[in-house]
Amino acid sequence: MKIRYIPAVYTLVMGVLLFSILAFFGRDTDIGRDMVFYNEQRHLAEGAVKEGKDRQWIQEVYRCEILFVPDRDYEVKLCHAQKREALIFDYMEDENLAGKIIFFPEENRYQKLERDMKIQSLMIFLLQFFLGYLLLGILYVQLIRPFLNLQKFARQIAKGNLDFPLPVRKHNYFGAFTESFDIMREELKRARESEFCANQSKKELMAELSHDIKTPVAAIRAACEVAIAMETQPGVQKKIRIIDNKAKVIDELVGNLFHATLEELVALKVEPLEESSLCMMDMFLDLQEYGQISFVSKIPECMVYMDKLRLSQVIDNCINNGWKYAGTQMLVEFLEDEGGIRIRIRDKGKGVPEEDLPRIAEKFYRGSNAKGKEGSGLGLYLAKIFMEQMQGGMEYYNQEGFVVELFLKKV
Repeated sequence: MKIRYIPAVYTLVMGVLLFSILAFFGRDTDIGRDMVFYNEQRHLAEGAVKEGKDRQWIQEVYRCEILFVPDRDYEVKLCHAQKREALIFDYMEDENLAGKIIFFPEENRYQKLERDMKIQSLMIFLLQFFLGYLLLGILYVQLIRPFLNLQKFARQIAKGNLDFPLPVRKHNYFGAFTESFDIMREELKRARESEFCANQSKKELMAELSHDIKTPVAAIRAACEVAIAMETQPGVQKKIRIIDNKAKVIDELVGNLFHATLEELVALKVEPLEESSLCMMDMFLDLQEYGQISFVSKIPECMVYMDKLRLSQVIDNCINNGWKYAGTQMLVEFLEDEGGIRIRIRDKGKGVPEEDLPRIAEKFYRGSNAKGKEGSGLGLYLAKIFMEQMQGGMEYYNQEGFVVELFLKKV
């Protein structure tokens, strides 16, 4: 039987019992009157009358009413007694009717006993009914509910919901029992969180390494292109092309690894610190060897929030995108305002097609001008995320070429 049916069954059983009690007391239980008793009472009353005792005293002692024929209201009281189905006995003196001795039904001791028993039975039934529900309530709170909570708890844990708490009542009989299960939940949650953090750290490390490896590989390939253009000996050119092809394979493998790892990551870790704005010059000069970069203005000297590693990745991506898609000189301009520093990086190409411009920073999206060119569609996507997590931002638009504008917040 299911637990929720127990109160209904109990109510049904008690209802049947109440119906039985009412039926028992409601049946026609006319057991008659104890005529021996009333005849005895009648003779005692007659004897008292003949002894000349007071009528009122006799009526109170023997619980009866005495009427004499000469009484003015004799007929009226006799008629009233007959209507109430009273026991009426003749009182004779010298074989003549002198009056009546009347015993009323209210004085029937059996009827009074039955009425008292009925009241007591109903009171006992009501007391038992409420005590039964009270007992069921105590059993539910103290014994059944903890197991029901434990059942819900087990289902949630099986679904992997380790944030589902198990109510613990230390004064309950099973308080220590349920508390041990809740401790088990907390330990499982801590273990899962530790495992998740460890896996996350491994994935972030893998993504960082694979992304960082792409920069020196790109430098190797750029150097190979320069060497092939300058070298005149066919044998040496062939060897350089072999190096370039192997570097290309490494670049593709690292790109696949980075792509697969990033699929499982929400974002790479960014830790912005207070840094001098002048450190950005080294980031640009490191790229100067592989292509021409012109500085339109000097870097304003101030303290800004940046993650040097992530900002270096962003700048590298923006400069390399310009060389890859436009193939022109890159212009870099620094602008200072009250909030921070803007770094405007522009190529001299045709710009990004207008239909592709709104989506170029989306994950894995590559524009129509990217056909035949290597890439994964993650460069600007990551650059935008990195800049936002450094409390800055990134904008891009076409203006005499393609422009990427980076913003770093002042301290």
